[in-house]
Amino acid sequence: MMRSLLVRGMLVGLAAAALALVVAWLYGEPQVGHAIAFEEAKAHAAHEGHEPEVVGRTVQKTAGLITAMAVYGVALGGLFSIAFAFAYGRLGRLGARATAALVALAGFVAIELVPFLKYPATPPAVGAPETIGSRTALYFGMVALGILATTAAVVVCRRLVPRLGVWNATIVSAAGFAVVVGVVYRLTPKPDAIPEHFPATVLWDFRIASLGVQLVLWATIGLLFGLLTERAFARNPARAAAPAAA
Repeated sequence: MMRSLLVRGMLVGLAAAALALVVAWLYGEPQVGHAIAFEEAKAHAAHEGHEPEVVGRTVQKTAGLITAMAVYGVALGGLFSIAFAFAYGRLGRLGARATAALVALAGFVAIELVPFLKYPATPPAVGAPETIGSRTALYFGMVALGILATTAAVVVCRRLVPRLGVWNATIVSAAGFAVVVGVVYRLTPKPDAIPEHFPATVLWDFRIASLGVQLVLWATIGLLFGLLTERAFARNPARAAAPAAA
């Protein structure tokens, strides 16, 4: 059973990557082009040589982007199926679709939203090159925080439900999650400063597009995986009993 869930997750991830790719092309790539133009103009004004591209811009936004999105979507879909198998049956009486939707929401918040709110995506020309190592470490540290805090919130919520009820337990867990994340936000360094005269609209649109790509990925995986899995369980009710153990 786990094998079928994994294959389904990878295929769903590939379909989600195709939809996210459309968003990236329509909204993200134009902002990347504007940022590169700003960087080149800045280097020209300072009489600095522009380093030649190892991979051409045309390849980057076509074959490169397609490959990256496909690999990421398949990997994300596979990991999602494992998380679903672990969560199914452990979140009360939720069915396959509701479980998949909840796992997708938790994954989006933990892996995407928590890091984004502190260290949002930035296009080329934003951020000092010498700080790329520290920025990468801080970002992945935020991803780890998001995963740990979300997992802890779910565990606490489950334990509080018998005493407080679903609604109150959810509120208390969400409040605790927000406090923990807020404290870590306060203690971690601020993002790199934005270069002077960098177009604010380009930065804003790029960040919204980046978040939109991830939202499309997670939403598509959660909804489509849940739909297909529910249908598979309906055809074979025995599989719905314990997918993780089958």
